[in-house]
Amino acid sequence: MNSTLGHLKVLDLTRILAGPWATQNLADMGAEVIKIERPGAGDDTRAWGPPFLKDATGRETDDSSYFLSANRGKKSVTVDLARPEGQELIRALARDADVLVENYKVGTLARYGLAYADLAALNPRLVYCSVTGFGQDGPYAALPGYDFVFQGMGGLMSITGQPDGTPGDEPMKVGIAISDLLTGMYATSAILAALEHRHRSGRGQHIDMALLDCVTAISSYQAINYFLSGQVPRRMGNAHSNMVPYQVFRCKEGDVIVAVGNDTQFRALCQVIGRPELGTDPRYDSAGNRNRHRDTLIPQVAEALLARTMAEWVERMEAANVPCGPIHDMRQVFEDPQVQHRGMRLSLPHGAGVQAPAVANPMRFSDTPIRYGRSAPLLGEHTDAVLAERLGLPPESIAALRAQGVI
Repeated sequence: MNSTLGHLKVLDLTRILAGPWATQNLADMGAEVIKIERPGAGDDTRAWGPPFLKDATGRETDDSSYFLSANRGKKSVTVDLARPEGQELIRALARDADVLVENYKVGTLARYGLAYADLAALNPRLVYCSVTGFGQDGPYAALPGYDFVFQGMGGLMSITGQPDGTPGDEPMKVGIAISDLLTGMYATSAILAALEHRHRSGRGQHIDMALLDCVTAISSYQAINYFLSGQVPRRMGNAHSNMVPYQVFRCKEGDVIVAVGNDTQFRALCQVIGRPELGTDPRYDSAGNRNRHRDTLIPQVAEALLARTMAEWVERMEAANVPCGPIHDMRQVFEDPQVQHRGMRLSLPHGAGVQAPAVANPMRFSDTPIRYGRSAPLLGEHTDAVLAERLGLPPESIAALRAQGVI
């Protein structure tokens, strides 16, 4: 099968979401990803339900929707890393791996003889990516943390939610674990960059990914706003700090998103809503002026949009090339004709004997399209096959390791 990363072998020592999201990206692009899990328990998120996948008899399996979302296309191998025999299995698998991704607390794998320095001595070409909350150094390096913590510490919640003094004005987290997901995406990019460098240098390297770093990094223009102005950005609800009008407006029926990004689009909006004079008003004739005078502009746009329904406004604005859109719930998202056309909902075979739902990877390659094989694996589904095929262990050796509780 022609795939982008079909030549790569990835050893996945991650759990929860940030690390698994990165390794799922690599699996989607064709890499062989071997997920190492704790015997008898596995990745914590297997139990993070309901909902859980149901088998062919309608009974719930041990695999939650959370686990299914970040582990498709991988092979599950159970190994007890606390046992010397288990550590030796990981070293053996790392000898011919291209990538290892781990998200243990700082120093844990070093105690097991599985740190980057240990494995790079066995395999100098190994790209070793560590994903932690705070990074490998600094005053917080040893502390644990979950996505919610980093959304707060990284400033994201300070700019998300309703403005101070309005109903529901508490700082608000994003509706998904965005710190984990974006760290997974940054990790994917970093791994691919390190592999490209290995292409020239012949050597792998260590990648240090921190959730706090990643959340801080995506503050992007809000951070630069602060650096330039000295003013701390505040929560603005659905409004944009730099572009106006760029928010949700109430309609005669429903709500509409209006996302005006330039002066041409603003003048077109003014024509659509029957207020052409706003487009030439010197207070609103440029992006900067609209931002400076948003307090007088927004009420006028809001009043005009109450005249028609959301559906009517979307039709009229789209015809005038004004960026806009409805607000969909999950059912409506996957009923949308564009989302359906792009094939974003998947159904993949699962080891429980049923089809499991999935959401497609948005990367589209012209020559090496992503091909989906199977859903997330059952716990330990591939242990025997991987140990036999990759390490050459005979059945009696595998049976002995299982009897000892190593696998």
